[in-house]
Amino acid sequence: MADLDIKPEDRGDDRRDRGRNRGSNNNRKRRFEDADNHYDDSRAPPAQRRRHDRDRDEPHHRRPFREPALPKIRRELLNIASSTKLPQDEATDIARLLGDNYDDEELRNEFFAIFLQLIIEQPFKIPFVAAVAFYGNDIKSDIAADAIKRVADRAQTALNAGQWKEFKLLLRSLACLQPLFEEDGVFALLRQLFDTVVDLQSANESDVVGIELVKIILLTIPYALVSGGPSFHEQAKGILESTAIVAGNMVPIEGLIASYSDHAEEKPFPYHSVIGLLQTQLSNEAENGWEFACIPRFHRTIPKAAAEDSLPTAPVLHVFPTLSVPSPVNPGPTAVFPEAFFSLFAGHDIATVPAITDISCSLLRDAIVDTIDQLDFNREAVAKFLIDLDCYWSVGVFAKRGTHWDKLHEGYGDTIVWKSEDMIIDAIFSQLFKLPSPQHKLVYYHSLITQLCTTAPAAIAPSLGRAIRFVYRNIPVMDLELANRFLDWFTHHLSNFEFRWRWAEWIEDLSSSDLHPKKAFIIAALDKEIRLSFAARIRKTVPDEYHHLIPQELDVDKSPDFKYDDPQTPFAAEGQLLFTQFRKKASPEELDETIKKIHEQAAEHGIEEVLVPSTDAFVTAICRLGAKSLSHVLGCIERGKDRLQSVARTSEPASRQIVASVVAYWKNHPGVAVSIIDKLLNYQILAPSTIIQWALGDHLGGGKALTESWIYELVSNTVTKVSSRNRDIIAVRLQKALQQQQVDMVDGHLAEGRNSARELFKSIDDAVRGVADGAADGLMEGEGSGAISAEEGQLIRAWGRRWQTAFLRRAQVEESVIGEEAIEARLRLLAAEADPETLPEADHENGTTAEVPNGDTEMVQVE
Repeated sequence: MADLDIKPEDRGDDRRDRGRNRGSNNNRKRRFEDADNHYDDSRAPPAQRRRHDRDRDEPHHRRPFREPALPKIRRELLNIASSTKLPQDEATDIARLLGDNYDDEELRNEFFAIFLQLIIEQPFKIPFVAAVAFYGNDIKSDIAADAIKRVADRAQTALNAGQWKEFKLLLRSLACLQPLFEEDGVFALLRQLFDTVVDLQSANESDVVGIELVKIILLTIPYALVSGGPSFHEQAKGILESTAIVAGNMVPIEGLIASYSDHAEEKPFPYHSVIGLLQTQLSNEAENGWEFACIPRFHRTIPKAAAEDSLPTAPVLHVFPTLSVPSPVNPGPTAVFPEAFFSLFAGHDIATVPAITDISCSLLRDAIVDTIDQLDFNREAVAKFLIDLDCYWSVGVFAKRGTHWDKLHEGYGDTIVWKSEDMIIDAIFSQLFKLPSPQHKLVYYHSLITQLCTTAPAAIAPSLGRAIRFVYRNIPVMDLELANRFLDWFTHHLSNFEFRWRWAEWIEDLSSSDLHPKKAFIIAALDKEIRLSFAARIRKTVPDEYHHLIPQELDVDKSPDFKYDDPQTPFAAEGQLLFTQFRKKASPEELDETIKKIHEQAAEHGIEEVLVPSTDAFVTAICRLGAKSLSHVLGCIERGKDRLQSVARTSEPASRQIVASVVAYWKNHPGVAVSIIDKLLNYQILAPSTIIQWALGDHLGGGKALTESWIYELVSNTVTKVSSRNRDIIAVRLQKALQQQQVDMVDGHLAEGRNSARELFKSIDDAVRGVADGAADGLMEGEGSGAISAEEGQLIRAWGRRWQTAFLRRAQVEESVIGEEAIEARLRLLAAEADPETLPEADHENGTTAEVPNGDTEMVQVE
């Protein structure tokens, strides 16, 4: 189902025109060869032209160009598995070139620097890079020895720092060299790692670092068995028997990271933990003889120098490097959590991705995700590698690129093939929808999908369209946070491609109640699109049936009406006067006089809290004066900051009125209101609890507010602000060489922040639990009076349960980071580390580059 009519030449190229599906650099290599063989000497001096003329006439005088060894080995290693040559021949040629020049220290250091960099940054190439060392062992055993030592040293550094992904990739490269090790090789280290898991689990049943180690163990076994062969099958089975208990256990937070609601009767996909699936898949693979069909294989060849009648000599074996697991184990710079398996395409009638029982499902997904994570500084490179996914695995694993999903198995007989585009989109969405939080900022995944659509539009667009439809169908049972992530991505993506989407497919959902999750999604999507553009343009992109959701008043290019311009509005004269005084930068005394008049009139009308109407007039005047832009309103807030802070400290109802007034003025543009409230929080005019009390108290009503995406955005942003502040405090606390006075001060701030966060989450839970249980006053009154129907009541309760799960999860995550036990564990680890003066000077460069506009002009509409 392609959304665009794309010419055949625009389709992603299929480079699998030879045995190993290679050929990405054909044209570039051809240009290089042409440059060597067709030197243009038309501008050379006469004598030089005569010399070239003579060379053309007398070929035996020509000096062939010989590329220096260093740039050649650099180029060939960087391009391994990306050329027209067979990977085995590539690896052998590189190893031979390295062996011939191994005495060149500069070349040797450059080679191993690239060797390690490829392992860490380009996981698809790990088996091919390891093959260079594998074949290099026959040519010169020092090649393999140096490779093993350098990988082990880097792996030990990663292990000490808790950099689990880097450690996993380095360990994988060692597993690919399993035939070169004496005795058990990598399996001895895997058993050592599992002993550490046992110790961690014994000390704490809810330990999650041990789960990460088990995941690393299970993902290493396939590569070790493919390279090591049948002699290690029994050892792998023994490790599997040991890991079964850990893989089968569930820690408490796993009940909150499921992609779909536990209360849903029908789910598109049941909950599976990643390590639980790995355990099952490897057990199935053991029964099938450890096939691992997707992993490329390399076999030892007889060196060309050997005599024809001589037998091949046994390879030189190496002692497996000693790696020590630090105690206590460093959990790493970021919190580790169990991971739920998420898939858009698994289990469908037509299998476009491996079944969840197939180990290829996890191996391919893991390599794709690692590529996305490790090359996050260059999304164009990531997109290129992902599009070329079918080039880095065994022959026959994937169908021809761009094959339509319902014609996937035509022409392949009984052979099972998969659609590489579906696997790419599946993996990206698994990270976009990762709970409790993704590895990177969400915008990275947004931009990566956009880059893929630009790089291979005909191949990616149909898969992306099917992904959108799948998620939309399951919005009612999807976790609330994931539904909002999808909303943000969907609207952002459409904004990059002229807001084109087949909205006609969803017209039937417009007849549903606004409380239905699908209808609520449509309303929220249109609102976010308007934020990214303007109402008139968005109205042109949707069918007529949607137009009633985009009011005509949004087309008017002017600031919202100032309610005090209406004489019927209470305190209209004073409100207008406040606006005029504020615009003319009147003195505080003049403003005080006008506000005093409002207080007097409010008291005469029996209003108990006189600060509420005066605050409403003051904040509305600020909004009206600053309506031109965010910078204008920030300037107005700066001028009125002292008064607003005084009001917020003096009266809680008046403090909540600040929020109410901003929302009331920007009622047709709630996104603007959310931004202004966020700034008021930054200025410390509003407390986080005030925003929560207004959103889930004053504004909650019968619970219908829970269906409004901007309310979720407001509450989520507030919680994030509190969490960020606490993490900043923790970062200070975990610095070495703090004086005791500084420690006491930071601990005091940390305790205050921890208590504030707990109170904030409790107030959220109390509010949404009442809605989920049907005990909220507004909901009970609405159902009793008939204002809320029984069907609407059920929908509101479902929204309450989704809110409750989302913020209970965030509360547990926060506790795992700022809780007393978590901080004590980090302090013990800090105490066990070496003093800063004994450590080598750190490199403060993070190796990332700033995102810049990619200048893409080609627009793709997905279906």
